[in-house]
Amino acid sequence: MNLSQEARKFLRTTRSGILSTHSVRAEGYPFGSVAPFVLDHDCQPIILISNIAEHTKNITANPKVSLLVFAGAEDLQANARLTLLGEAIRIFKDADADLRTRYLRYLPQAAGYFDMHDFSFYRIHIHQARYIGGFGKMSWLPGSDLFDSIASAESMLAKQETAIIEHMNADHADSLLNYCKHFHQLDATHAQMLGIDCDGFDVNASAGDISTVLRFDFEQPVYDAQSARAALVAMAKAAKS
Repeated sequence: MNLSQEARKFLRTTRSGILSTHSVRAEGYPFGSVAPFVLDHDCQPIILISNIAEHTKNITANPKVSLLVFAGAEDLQANARLTLLGEAIRIFKDADADLRTRYLRYLPQAAGYFDMHDFSFYRIHIHQARYIGGFGKMSWLPGSDLFDSIASAESMLAKQETAIIEHMNADHADSLLNYCKHFHQLDATHAQMLGIDCDGFDVNASAGDISTVLRFDFEQPVYDAQSARAALVAMAKAAKS
């Protein structure tokens, strides 16, 4: 696995970061804020922010931003981190009908924000990235290295995602539990698929009072429901063996 693939795999496991914008109030200074996000099917971060927030005012004046994502807090210098440089572009309500559904599967606590008229989605179009996988393991990467060779516009998977998830959660709950045990050694009592993309899928797994989101990687990319089904069946067989 090269660094570009490793960086993309790492990005798929993250859900929050530090968003830096160009300050309007204090010209010339960067402004940092926490930013939960969900990736779209092209691996581009989607953020939901208020139009009256300081960072939104900054983005309106200058859309160039950076998003720092990292794993673990116990040793930040040794753990992987990824800095994404790009432009934050507003997504208007009718531009992506499935985006709200996908976002809320991952971040259901944001549901109340949709009742407030001043919240909007922004997509960060990644221009380049700086990935540090650990000591002595780092590189600058063009944004295109984080994308899949087939864009979501050319893939059926983005349109079929909701149907696949509903089917898995309704009819294959046992398989989801088996995935958790076999691939992550977690004896989950409840598991629910949150999202599926060309590289893999995410499951919200509960064991007792503790819930966590687990990432499962496909051996080969999938681009439609048929190839996703084949990959999921193969994993189900492996989990039973």
